[in-house]
Amino acid sequence: MKKIFLLFTILITGFRSVAQNRNTIAVAFYNCENFFDTLDNPQKNDDEFTPHGKYRYTKKIYLQKLHNIATVINSMEGGEGPAVIGLAEVENTNVLNDLTRQPELARRSYKYEWADGSDPRGINVALMYNPLQFKVIKTEALQIDLSSISANSNTRDILHVFGVLAGDSVHIFVSHWPSRRGDADESTAKRERAAIVEKNAVKQILLKNPSAKIMLMGDFNDNPADKSIAQILDAKTEPSAVKKNELYNPWADIYKTGAGTETYKHSWNLFDQVIISGAFLQNKNHKLHYNKAEIYKPDFIIDHYKGHEGEPHRSFVGTYWINGYSDHFPVILYLAR
Repeated sequence: MKKIFLLFTILITGFRSVAQNRNTIAVAFYNCENFFDTLDNPQKNDDEFTPHGKYRYTKKIYLQKLHNIATVINSMEGGEGPAVIGLAEVENTNVLNDLTRQPELARRSYKYEWADGSDPRGINVALMYNPLQFKVIKTEALQIDLSSISANSNTRDILHVFGVLAGDSVHIFVSHWPSRRGDADESTAKRERAAIVEKNAVKQILLKNPSAKIMLMGDFNDNPADKSIAQILDAKTEPSAVKKNELYNPWADIYKTGAGTETYKHSWNLFDQVIISGAFLQNKNHKLHYNKAEIYKPDFIIDHYKGHEGEPHRSFVGTYWINGYSDHFPVILYLAR
């Protein structure tokens, strides 16, 4: 009798877990760290990531990288995978096609939208989504004009996808703002210009519909307290003070705890964020609303090597493949319905 009762308890617990998952929508973002195919694109500076390049990026390594990234995505939301996931540092549709066909992900028939920007290395942003949970209506790429700031003005486009997520209309922006390499003042100016482009796009949406639900996800290469996010995007940090036509950044409090998604000289940054419009905080009885946010770091993607404990288990150390995942942790935003 005790065995029967135990089995019944396990079944009920499992049922409740599935029911909870169905009432929660996971929205994720992941910088995949140099997710190239092995082919040389003569129009891009991708030679390093070819079999004869500096990284000796062979087909064997590429196939393992596909498996590793697919394993991370598949493990999210209790093994159900996210409804949508923004991706950064993805080279092209070859990579996206191969990723969606991986055994870990194939059963969900993930589809994707992609922005082919002007980044000199050919790394771009994309939005991968479960077609049972998200329907695309419109896609556009927003270019960032940096010509007045630097001669090196090529950067990733911002991908804007409008669609229906679990029955609710949602605008999703996927970004990978300019890096911090080179002159600090110049790189800061580039990210602030990217923030202006994104802010203006959001402003136009909210002028037409102040109750629009908007998500800005990306590797912003800036922390929540930096000017580009705190002032230009004007992403508020206190949910009770956010109006429907304003932006809320749930990562500000997480960043204050010292947590982050990537490290530089063993110091944590929280560059990877999902920022939402106030409509996700209002009207909680109506369709999707904000539940919680987390840095996603299951043990298998954490480095345990001496001197790097707790950091992301990255793909390469220098140019040496160490069979890792990424130098960034993913982030997940949970929406309730």
